[in-house]
Amino acid sequence: MSATEQTETGKPNELKRVMGPGLLLLFIVGDILGTGIYALTGVVAKEVGGVVWLPFLIAFVVATITAYSYLELVTKYPRAAGAALYTHRAFGIHFLTFVVAFTVMTSGITSASTAARAFAENLQKGFGMDASAALTTVIAIGFMLLVAAVNVRGVGESVKANVVLTCIELSGLLLVIFVAVFAMSQGRADFSRVTVFDTPEDKGVFIAVTTATSLAFFAMVGFEDSVNMAEETKDPTRIFPRIMLTGLSITGLIYVLVSISAVALVPPGELSQEGATPLLLVVQTGAPDLPIAAIFPFISMFAVANSALINMLMASRLLYGMANEGVLPPVFGKVLKGRRTPWVAILFTTALAVGLITFVGQVSQLGGTTALLLLGVFALVNVAVLVLRKDTVEHDHFTAPSWLPIVGALSCAYLVGPWTGRSLEQYWIAAVLLAIGVGLSLVMFLVNKRQHRPMRFEHPDDDLGSRGPLN
Repeated sequence: MSATEQTETGKPNELKRVMGPGLLLLFIVGDILGTGIYALTGVVAKEVGGVVWLPFLIAFVVATITAYSYLELVTKYPRAAGAALYTHRAFGIHFLTFVVAFTVMTSGITSASTAARAFAENLQKGFGMDASAALTTVIAIGFMLLVAAVNVRGVGESVKANVVLTCIELSGLLLVIFVAVFAMSQGRADFSRVTVFDTPEDKGVFIAVTTATSLAFFAMVGFEDSVNMAEETKDPTRIFPRIMLTGLSITGLIYVLVSISAVALVPPGELSQEGATPLLLVVQTGAPDLPIAAIFPFISMFAVANSALINMLMASRLLYGMANEGVLPPVFGKVLKGRRTPWVAILFTTALAVGLITFVGQVSQLGGTTALLLLGVFALVNVAVLVLRKDTVEHDHFTAPSWLPIVGALSCAYLVGPWTGRSLEQYWIAAVLLAIGVGLSLVMFLVNKRQHRPMRFEHPDDDLGSRGPLN
């Protein structure tokens, strides 16, 4: 997801290189921070008890290994593309390219739906409303419609705005850590809990940890979006590796400290019963007399709202891009006159999100489905980097140690499987979403065949979803 500001004198599709190391770091940190840690800490605690930090740490390791593959590819092909481009270059299979692109798009929708549910629950807690499943659904749908309205109006992705949003998101997590330190000074924190496993009766420790990791991985996604900033980064081959790994390390450390703080202040059993607002209970328990506890729900709302808007922007623009590439019906490429926003794509992605919010509902299932979809994509990217070793380029680029993509592919593929204890409902959700995409693609294929019109992606440099400014 990149800003699409053109240079004044450059080529029509050339993006202006405005991002230095500082802005790129804030973009990466801001893209990773958000709904996952705010909403799923309690769900992870339900699986592993006090060692809630361990799944976040493992998820960080797996994400970092995969990041090495992305770094090799983004410095080798420094374009505003992503997994679809890498898959197409490596395998040259149009259908696989489409599936990867559509999977990335649907992961944005499931992620935004997760954020909408979390927003609704935090809003109810913030205003002291009596929580109910029906009210949560209504608020979440209303919020998603508001996101759609903003999206239709036109929201350019501004790097400077991202700095502000990142600072607010980060402040909420640092607040949790501060409260834990404050409570410890008052003798009200129990850090002995952080080494205690408490797994469900039907799961052993290993399966419980892998189940929790498959959920916690949702908190680490977002780093892959930064590859779409390659064309807007100054000297990306040199600074991207250092900045991406630094950003991942910062977020990984924050997540581990937040999860340790959470179980030190609130017993895991209580934490797991808080739905999408576990960190609110942590702040209220650790600092009940401080006014900061009252504003925390609103910080959480802001953090997850930002995640929802970014993901729905990405999803609608990617759908628009696929329509313009001739792999989806052209109706999705329609834009509003004046606003130049892809209104049909926005309505379609919003309808899918509303359906998920209404018929799935649970934050854990929506977040788990997001992780499931992206883990599948990451497994392919790790394989693609090895396949593309035969494709040489003239400029110097980052090269990952060969064993890392192998470990990355195997670990991501393992976390995709049902043997992790992942709910079967997540597979059904993913299957339905992908079936919709395949159905639309099949319709387009038949239309193109009847009209003797060739499919796009005839060259591996084809770029899905980066069609220039729409905002």
